[in-house]
Formats: sequence, structure tokens, C-alpha cells
Amino acid sequence: MITLPRNPLKGAGRPDPAAASRRRFARRQWLRRWLVWRYVIGSVLLVALAAGAIWLVFVSSFLTVQQVQVQGGDALLTQQQILAAADVPAGAHLVELDLGAIRSRVGALAPVRRVDVSRDWPHGVLIKVTERTPVAVVEIGGRFHAMDAEGVLFRDYRRPPAGMPRVVSTEGTSSAALAEAARVIAALPSGLAGRVDHVAVAGVDQVSLAMRGGAVVIWGSDAQSALKAQVLRQLLSHPGHTYDVSVPGQPVTSPR
Repeated sequence: MITLPRNPLKGAGRPDPAAASRRRFARRQWLRRWLVWRYVIGSVLLVALAAGAIWLVFVSSFLTVQQVQVQGGDALLTQQQILAAADVPAGAHLVELDLGAIRSRVGALAPVRRVDVSRDWPHGVLIKVTERTPVAVVEIGGRFHAMDAEGVLFRDYRRPPAGMPRVVSTEGTSSAALAEAARVIAALPSGLAGRVDHVAVAGVDQVSLAMRGGAVVIWGSDAQSALKAQVLRQLLSHPGHTYDVSVPGQPVTSPR
């Protein structure tokens, strides 16, 4: 019996189960270690980013006040006056600025009707100012003051501007009463407003018109001002000295 030599290549292409198992085990071990390190690395990066952000915002000089810009406020106030009132500390960190306090200081200026203050990243502060608009001149004790539609007196005149309605009042008249007079003025048609010498205010609901011809119109409150103006136009066609339209449905005309 002849025994043939064994072929050394026979079975070489078959996978080794033990080697494959070891490789799978090694991959699983590597994945486990990677998952652990991934969370560690992620946590370290987050801490570093947070620390960097805190340093950038609160410590470094990068996000600090280097300029303050003013928009509006060109008619009655100068930018220097607004900046002086705002008193924004140069070099302060933007995130720590008290915008409400800045807004209050600028809003305390009499000619300011509305103010908005915001951070203008990365180095500035933006102040937007809306000034009051005069609708009438108020004469109190021989002095002339500009009044806006809210009844706020916000500047003085040496002489009343030509063509601007004039309100005559007394010391201590409330802003509510002055605002009521402003609303009456706004409700007067142009043809009727041209015949008014001035508007007199004694208090709330106590508004009257002094006409250029010497007649007096008792207006009362600003309620139903449009209707009162229509009624007054009709009454002025009849001679009289005092016209009471405080109740427009029941007007009264008194002779001289």
C-alpha cells in the first residue's frame, strides 16, 4: 500500500474560527474604549468652550464698550447732551451694562418722547431717540413753553412761533388738562382754527376758545370735538358773545 504525501495547501483557504473570534473580541473592546473616550473628550471640549466663552464675555477686553452711537435727537438735543445723559461707561463689558438705567437717564430729558437702548455687538451701544413734537405754545405767567400732544411741556420760547396755536393756562395746570387742550386743537378744522386767538385751560374738562373777534366758546372736555366743531361753525353765523358747545346736542348762545 502506497501512502501519498499530504498536500500542505489543502484546507488553507478555510477561516480559522479561533482567529475570527479573537478579532471580533478585539473590535468590541476597541469600540467600548472609544465610546468611553468619546464622552470624556466631548465633556472636556464642552468645559473648555464654556470657560473660553466666560473669559471672552466677562474678562477679556474684546466685548467691551468702545463706541456709543446716537440716532435721532437732532432738532432739540445735541448728541453731546444725549451722550452726557446716557453716561455709558467706556470699557465696560457689554453683557454687564444696565440698559434700563441708561434708558431712564436719557428718557429723563424733557424733549425725549421715546428712547430705545441696545447692545451693538461686538463693541458698541446704540441709542435711538425720538423727540417730542410741539403742537401748541402754552403761555403761563407771560412765559412761553412748547407742548406736545401728550400735554408735556418740554422747551421754552422767547417768542411764540408764528402760526402755532397758543394755549393760555395757569401755574399748576395738570398735564392731563394740557393734553386735553392739545386734543381739542388737533380736532379743530383749519378754517375754524384760523379764527381762534388762543385756547384757555382752567383744568380737566374746562377748555374754552377765545376767538379773534372777542367771542368766547365754552368747549368743556375734548369728547365729541368733531361734532362740537360742526355745531360751532353754524353758531358763529349768528351774532353772540358766548357760545357753549360743551353739550353739542344742546348748544347755547349768549349775547354781549
